[in-house]
Amino acid sequence: MKKKMMLLGASALQVPAIKKAKEMGYEIILVDYDENAVGFPLADVKLVVSTLDQEEVYRQALIYKPDVVLTSTSDGPVRTAAYVNEKLGKKPDLSYADSLCATIKSYMRNRLKENGVPIPEYYAVTDYSGFKKAVADLKGHCIVKPADNAGSRGVLLVDVKVDALAHKDDELKKMYEYSRGNSKNGTVMVEEFMEGPEVSVEAMTVDGRTTIITITDKYITPPPYFVELAHCEPSMLSEEAQEKIREVAMQAVKAIRLQNGPSHTEIKVTETGPKVVELAARLGGDFITSRLVPLSTGVDMVGASVELAVGEKPDIERKFNKGAAIHFVQAKEGVIKDIVIPPNVYDIEGVEEISIYKKIGEQVHATKSSNDRIGHIITVADTAAEALDIGRKVLGMINVMSD
Repeated sequence: MKKKMMLLGASALQVPAIKKAKEMGYEIILVDYDENAVGFPLADVKLVVSTLDQEEVYRQALIYKPDVVLTSTSDGPVRTAAYVNEKLGKKPDLSYADSLCATIKSYMRNRLKENGVPIPEYYAVTDYSGFKKAVADLKGHCIVKPADNAGSRGVLLVDVKVDALAHKDDELKKMYEYSRGNSKNGTVMVEEFMEGPEVSVEAMTVDGRTTIITITDKYITPPPYFVELAHCEPSMLSEEAQEKIREVAMQAVKAIRLQNGPSHTEIKVTETGPKVVELAARLGGDFITSRLVPLSTGVDMVGASVELAVGEKPDIERKFNKGAAIHFVQAKEGVIKDIVIPPNVYDIEGVEEISIYKKIGEQVHATKSSNDRIGHIITVADTAAEALDIGRKVLGMINVMSD
């Protein structure tokens, strides 16, 4: 009898995992709340169900009896997969209790702190009075984020002089409501503002042993919002800095007790050393693990994650050393009037892919979260610096006109 795999999520970022599972001969049961999700045409069974609805996903699993339940690049479904696998009596690669620490920032901070992992000072608040006190304790200069969301949604900088806090109630309330409005459980994190380069660490854990595949440099919008606009790898930081980053990432993965699977750990390199921004027990999004990692290392992390989920030993040995980068296209607030991409950009050496998500006539927004980006450019070269330069050049040649 053909084996079955239930995959939580059918968006473009999940498609590589769906294709890998099909290549391995599995019957694919896809779950997504969006009936028009791009991955659904690949499904053997299409379930229009929220990947966050643990009880309904479990109910469907009882009906369709998958051999394994997993997700690829989304945080919330990590909890659902762990919950359903435990309920089905399958040995979890990450327990449900530990999945909370990998997906909900308040749980994550507490777990990392308990295990001595370097993190920023933080407060988890559930009302405005607690929020205002936390901001005051952090001297009016801090990061605010929802405890259980991703993609930079609801994240912003608070920068108010301490002696002016009493007169900034309206401004602070708007900030609190903006972040809380993006929090599903109503908890808002108020955290020390960390300065320094930001990276992510892409790793695979097999039978409790973690291997770091690569370190990715990240480029982010200036405050008050923090949206990732470009990534490149391997990291161009010093080897000394990278070694400290690896140590902190390994500590973090160990703290959440991941036994098998990928991890994506975001780290800030501060004056006092690397500190964990967030940790995810999943593949990195933004095409980092699906495109950049194989282009720069030859390692198929997507395939490896699927193989691990079904009990196979993956090949995670680096095959070569190249540079790869992705740049995200932005637009001004308004309705797109025209998108101009000169034909010759596709002939530039190193350009792997140019993709625009929006069409003429569609509404676009200023970049406040990753959902506001309207396209991407992927480039490859001998080094990360060269790949980044090619991407910047191409980005400058694309003109998106909106009003």
